Amino acid sequence: MSCQISLSRPIRQFTGILAITILTGAPNASANTLDRQLTALQDFQVVAHRGASGHAPEHTLPAFQMAYDMGADYLELDIQMTADGELVVLHDETLNRTTDAEGPLQDYTLAELQELDAGSWFNTTNPSRAQSRFAGTQVPTLDQVIDRFGTQTRYYIETKSAERDPTLEAELMEALEGRGLIEAGAVTIQSFSQESLRKVQAINPNVPLVQLVWYYPENEDSEELTEWTGVTPGPEAITDADFQEVRDYAVAIGTNMTYQGEPVIDEAFVTQAQDNDLLVHVYTVNGIPMMEQLLGWGVDGMFTNFPDRLIRLTQ
Repeated sequence: MSCQISLSRPIRQFTGILAITILTGAPNASANTLDRQLTALQDFQVVAHRGASGHAPEHTLPAFQMAYDMGADYLELDIQMTADGELVVLHDETLNRTTDAEGPLQDYTLAELQELDAGSWFNTTNPSRAQSRFAGTQVPTLDQVIDRFGTQTRYYIETKSAERDPTLEAELMEALEGRGLIEAGAVTIQSFSQESLRKVQAINPNVPLVQLVWYYPENEDSEELTEWTGVTPGPEAITDADFQEVRDYAVAIGTNMTYQGEPVIDEAFVTQAQDNDLLVHVYTVNGIPMMEQLLGWGVDGMFTNFPDRLIRLTQ
């Protein structure tokens, strides 16, 4: 499943949670699994954003199946909880955009949610890629995705709206551990919430964590950028110490490349993060020219709605 490209920089040696485990000398099978997963992450990663969501309705089994068949390294998915505490795969907090219902997800039970049509909207929005089989597609549960793709597939999971569901991390980790995905080295956890990532780390330190950041100008007329949650300063002001604070718990930083069509990071940002032992995964990149630019900068992975395009460039 791995798409590899030759990178000019030397392979970095991961520190942090992996080094702590190694130094203790504990014969921990999970730590060995983490070691293997971190080694695998040294290769360039094609992350299928919400599945192959440029070709099929996002966060549905058809989209994930397409990404899997294309050979994406990771299936990327957002996890939220229903009114009755079930883990489902959906990005928005409301159902308005991607189903035939309206209102907050948290107001619906799983049974109610899975009666909805989560596919027809794609056919309306993307007539050139519409398929009749998308109509009536369900919002899947996490279990349904795992049932389909198993423990040999790797999952890049975001704890979505974690502040709304304080038990989300515990429920998610229980599900992943129970299905053997942590032991298989099949999961990376991402979040914009530093608190959420630290919760995951406290539950099980043998999971690679990715700190998501979103850079944008705080004011319309401002040239200075800010980060959405304040986890780092803007790229023009970020220091090695800022990156090291992230590296204390995460192995990678996931950043936007642009805001309203304008770049928010540059090659120096990528290099500085990597010099501080952080992988750099960039979202969400769909155009080939930008893919080629980022590959030239030596990023470690990209989120894309069109994994087939990126795979062709990296083979």
